[in-house]
Amino acid sequence: MPRKLVLFDIDGTLLSVNSINRRILMDALREVYGTEGSAGTHNFAGKMDSIIIYEVLQNSGLSNAVIAENFDKAKRTYIEMFRTQAKPSDIILMEGIRELLDKLSANSELMLGLLTGNFEGSGRHKLLLPDINHYFPFGAFADDGESRNELPQVAVDKAYRLTGQKFTGHNIIIIGDTEHDIACARVLNAKSIAVATGTYSTEELKKHNPHILYENLTATDIVISEILQSSIN
Repeated sequence: MPRKLVLFDIDGTLLSVNSINRRILMDALREVYGTEGSAGTHNFAGKMDSIIIYEVLQNSGLSNAVIAENFDKAKRTYIEMFRTQAKPSDIILMEGIRELLDKLSANSELMLGLLTGNFEGSGRHKLLLPDINHYFPFGAFADDGESRNELPQVAVDKAYRLTGQKFTGHNIIIIGDTEHDIACARVLNAKSIAVATGTYSTEELKKHNPHILYENLTATDIVISEILQSSIN
């Protein structure tokens, strides 16, 4: 029975997607709403896809009622476009990730999952393209809550349904590359591991007081040792 639940963010943590992701979202929003709003320049880092859609369209003057009316269609259109258009060459795995996932998944003390702002349909496709989707039997996605801070409990509940194990406190480890990953770990008093492989520098991440901060996740054995520790030094 696993004693630790390890939850990974996707974009900026596990992998990087080139500009096709932004372009596809812009195309989907233009198709559904007639405008992409501020999607061309908006900061997506660490935000839920659902919130991004609202923010960029609000910036073009659309009301929440108008956005909500066609939101499901916009979500479906974006996911369908992403699945159709994104290719393996559009995805770059972060350095050290495949080795880290290999070793983590082989450890019976650990259960891996996702905690991400992606919609499940597009997020899973991002993982399928570089062949790392199989490491994650479940996840908490933008589909599962209205804010990122709701997702840790969603992930814990899903893990319980799969294993019968109730993960709490520092037996939950949330790994991500933005301040939002650090903040949502605090919701359940989880252990936060921040990694500066996205748009945030180590200096910026340090300001948000993660428990652990790495430049990247290439030091596989050190990262695993930190995950397995029963308490935070």
